[in-house]
Amino acid sequence: MVIDKWWCTKSFAQKKAFLELRMLLIKAIRTYFDEQSFAEVETPILQVCPTVDTHIHGFATDLKGVDLQYERTLYLHTSPEFAMKKLMVAGMTQLYQICHVFRNCEGSRLHSPEFTMIEWYRAGADYNDIMEDCVGLLRACADKLGITHYRHRDAKCDPYAEWQKLSVTQAFADYADIDLCAYLEDTAAFSAAIEAKGIRVADDDRWDDLFFRVMAEKIEPYLGMDVPTFLYDYPVCMASLSRRKKTDPRFAERFELYVCGIELANAFSELTDPAEQEKRFHEDLATKKALYGETYPVDEDFLAALRHGLPESGGIALGIDRLVMLATGVDDIEQILWTGRP
Repeated sequence: MVIDKWWCTKSFAQKKAFLELRMLLIKAIRTYFDEQSFAEVETPILQVCPTVDTHIHGFATDLKGVDLQYERTLYLHTSPEFAMKKLMVAGMTQLYQICHVFRNCEGSRLHSPEFTMIEWYRAGADYNDIMEDCVGLLRACADKLGITHYRHRDAKCDPYAEWQKLSVTQAFADYADIDLCAYLEDTAAFSAAIEAKGIRVADDDRWDDLFFRVMAEKIEPYLGMDVPTFLYDYPVCMASLSRRKKTDPRFAERFELYVCGIELANAFSELTDPAEQEKRFHEDLATKKALYGETYPVDEDFLAALRHGLPESGGIALGIDRLVMLATGVDDIEQILWTGRP
């Protein structure tokens, strides 16, 4: 009999070392937050609304009840964000969750439709406090694993050095030679500007299509080299769950963390205004419907919680699988997952 199952192969034995390191890293993450008196929580995976992000897609499931009135569609969560913020409204002030999340239409060397995420929130904080958490966490994980650098392909990144903080507008200027502020409300002019830089454009491009293309081609591959990079202050249209900057309401208090050219985390100073949040939800879901022919119900319980009062807070989602990749130096997410290709 020929045994060809992947878990019986020599290649899995080689993969086992990565999985052991993965377990050690997750223990280090828990220790870091437990020592800071965070509460670890578990929220339901099935949600009324999996996401309002235009370009993220959920997995639908049908809830079957004995009584037909209970039959409805629920979704596997793409993030535990809504549920965790409800806990903050209920009075929790420092909380984290390590969980599997699910995103349809994703699959590449850096993406898996099912992956592991940590989210954490601090009441009475903003995105600057979350940046400090990131510094402490990545250094604590490196200490636990006995590594001095995070790695991806030929790139190395030192978490112990001083981290870089770079605004989105400065990144566009430095890496693409584009004055982003000049094009925030003019898609046609933005398109012409980036085409002049040799970047492909199309007649039906929306403003965010153009933004993502510049990011992908000119900026993201160069961030987080040598030291981690906080890319901060996104145009408000690119941050549906983040509050506006008081000093410049064209931008929102959002950052993404990059290590070795890989986006590792996405964070906000949380939007607490229920009216503005509801407006953004409906706008984003309408755009999703127009682009992809699908939409989701608004989580009315979440909006009710916001009306009750979400405290000023900062929060973040960080991809644990990608952090394991960076700790091991592998270049395919499947190499550090428990299932899939060995």
